[in-house]
Amino acid sequence: MADNNTIARPYATAIFELAKDAALLGPWSESLAVAGQLLADRGLVEYLGNPQFNDEQRLVFLTGLFDKAGAKMLAGNDEKGKNFLKLLIEYGRMRVLPEISNHFDLLKADVENTVDATVTSASKLNDKQVAEIAAALKKRLGREVRIETQIDENLIGGAVIRAGDVVIDGSLRARLEGLATALIK
Repeated sequence: MADNNTIARPYATAIFELAKDAALLGPWSESLAVAGQLLADRGLVEYLGNPQFNDEQRLVFLTGLFDKAGAKMLAGNDEKGKNFLKLLIEYGRMRVLPEISNHFDLLKADVENTVDATVTSASKLNDKQVAEIAAALKKRLGREVRIETQIDENLIGGAVIRAGDVVIDGSLRARLEGLATALIK
């Protein structure tokens, strides 16, 4: 059986092209993110797989759910969104909506020349530190950088930066582990 990312990629590409042509990348990204979060719940996916429901009932349920959750493009108000949902339901692909959302956002970031970065540090970073990291990443990656910060007290000191495929481990823990490895050899 194919992995969810392999299944999701062509769906994400197709809906991305539609959204780009309609200049609706932002609304589609938001809608897919909400829908992806909802369908990351395996209980909901199992509920939707109940054989007592037909595809039309699943569509009505999902459009209502997405409407309440704020996934406007998939709430049934948009004909392309409704058709996209019908297609996913018909082919039993609802479970890959989280991956479709992720792939869509990667395509969107590529077009917008942006990258999302996560900076995990041992303590809270101030605005100046975040700005310096963003500037350095922008210079290194050649893209606009959106930074999210996290705290992990297990790092002891320093930070770990993840931006797309790039991981920069400047944590004190990593340095100490490197030193321990060097001493053992």
